[in-house]
Amino acid sequence: MARIPLLQMNDISLTFGGDPIFDQLGLVVQPGDRVALVGRNGSGKSTLMKVMAGLVEPDRGDIVVPPGVNVGYMEQEPDMAGFTTLGDFASAALDPGEMYKVERAGEGLKFDPARPVETASGGEKRRAALARLMAEAPELMLLDEPTNHLDIEAIAWLESELKTTRAGFILISHDRAFLRELTRATLWIDRGMVRRQEKGFQDFEAWRDKIWDEEDQQRHKMDRKIKAEARWAVEGISARRKRNQGRVRALKDLRADRSAMITRQGSAAMELSSGPKSGKKVIDAKGLSKTYDGKVIVHDFSLTVQRGDRVAFVGPNGVGKTTLIKMLMGDLAPDAGSVALGTNLLPAIFDQARAKLDPDMTLWDSLTGDPEMRVSGKADQVMVRGNPKHVVGYLKEFLFDDRQARAPVRSLSGGEKARLLLAKLMAKESNILVMDEPTNDLDVETLDLLQELLDDYDGTVLLVSHDRDFLDRVATTTIAMEGDGQAVTYAGGWSDYQAQRQKDEPKKAEKSKQKSEKTKSESAPFAGLSFTEQHRLDALPGIMERLQAEITKLEVFMADPELFTKEPLKFQKATDALVERHASLAEAEDEWMMLEEKAEGNG
Repeated sequence: MARIPLLQMNDISLTFGGDPIFDQLGLVVQPGDRVALVGRNGSGKSTLMKVMAGLVEPDRGDIVVPPGVNVGYMEQEPDMAGFTTLGDFASAALDPGEMYKVERAGEGLKFDPARPVETASGGEKRRAALARLMAEAPELMLLDEPTNHLDIEAIAWLESELKTTRAGFILISHDRAFLRELTRATLWIDRGMVRRQEKGFQDFEAWRDKIWDEEDQQRHKMDRKIKAEARWAVEGISARRKRNQGRVRALKDLRADRSAMITRQGSAAMELSSGPKSGKKVIDAKGLSKTYDGKVIVHDFSLTVQRGDRVAFVGPNGVGKTTLIKMLMGDLAPDAGSVALGTNLLPAIFDQARAKLDPDMTLWDSLTGDPEMRVSGKADQVMVRGNPKHVVGYLKEFLFDDRQARAPVRSLSGGEKARLLLAKLMAKESNILVMDEPTNDLDVETLDLLQELLDDYDGTVLLVSHDRDFLDRVATTTIAMEGDGQAVTYAGGWSDYQAQRQKDEPKKAEKSKQKSEKTKSESAPFAGLSFTEQHRLDALPGIMERLQAEITKLEVFMADPELFTKEPLKFQKATDALVERHASLAEAEDEWMMLEEKAEGNG
């Protein structure tokens, strides 16, 4: 029996008033599809997803969504006007009593549903939009860069949720490891054409390279044929009074076909140039400790960084990775310990928050107005690694066209903003790079190039990233910040860190057991609690308070005597939710009592 598609697109064309973004596009999404949507920055991935979601109207064609099928879209910049808290926004489409779904997603994605919208960061708002989609559980989920603003733990939670969902989903992401783990088919947008392969992202690059190789061979054959036919047309004139008009017309058609072949967009011509060599020892940190707002960032941390090292800092959001790097660079004083910087350092910094980009400035002014890039007396030139270059020419090296040069920064996509920031960074000579989340929003090809540049860079790199694949490709040392001031140094990248950590777990468990037994024998406060248990004990009162509030809301909702008659389905859902909340509250109270007893040394 044939399955009914979740979504079908027929003869879709979209231009936005210029060249076609899509033309005569046909696409079918089946139940259970797990699709990677890939393509260069600016190729139209997000636009296609918005067309699927019904947020962008095509110029021609139709989109069919069967009755009863819900299509959910994770907004990059959600409109939260009219909502007081992130939880209000995330639960807006849920039935009363289903707030627990948002709370569960909030725990996995690490956002606080009680956070007021007006004080929430852009990352928190995006996590709330993702939690809303996960809680609503539509039959088809459209996920546009869901891992941005997530740390590795939250990415692992989302990965686990998507592995077990019965829903179909289409996924845009720069995170290779995430795409490889989750997808079974690939949609590739390339020069207005959408191709589909029934294999996941792990086979994408081989497929792409094969198609490009076939295109190159076809172009080469056509160029040779045009050259031969053109020689015949010129050389044969003197030997014949009448030319073969059929061959002339065929040559004209060949030239038209060749000009219609759209040349692939090249890779960005990014370059990294090391300045004068730094000293062999770049950073020598000893016994660093830092507490910020009552939270221990690091305790007694030491690190030596040699010239040429690639040091990655990993850990949950908010654990203090950026704070530690600022201490290591001498921009922030530790509470205890010392940092000695090597000689002749020329740092260049890639800012996670894109704070160096003024959204109201044009790309032209963003470069020419930078004091470090300004060329005296030349309003149309910028200084690039000691040499003046025309600003438009330099922007073209990073795949920006002439029209974009005068466009405001706010008009750029996330990936384009990242490329512009890289253009500013790479204009400088440097011998130590500090890169805080450089991989966000970059397409696969630009990530490949950035990795190659870092491989060839003569200087030192300090890197913060949640992209596991990129960490494996670049890092020679990984600093794992695991909370409670613990920062542990491992050799290699992310996979090396994970392997070493698993190997060390039995030793750590034994030491923890010995320490716990020793502490218990001394009857110290909180003798029997691990760090995780203490954290749970601290969190439980708030959880119980939220559960009680949910129970109260449900009881008020069900107090309507006409609810059962008018809306029996909602009544049943509310009843089920009330039973579930009472059970969860009882479990939380039992857990709190058990941990309290254990903390008092009676466990």
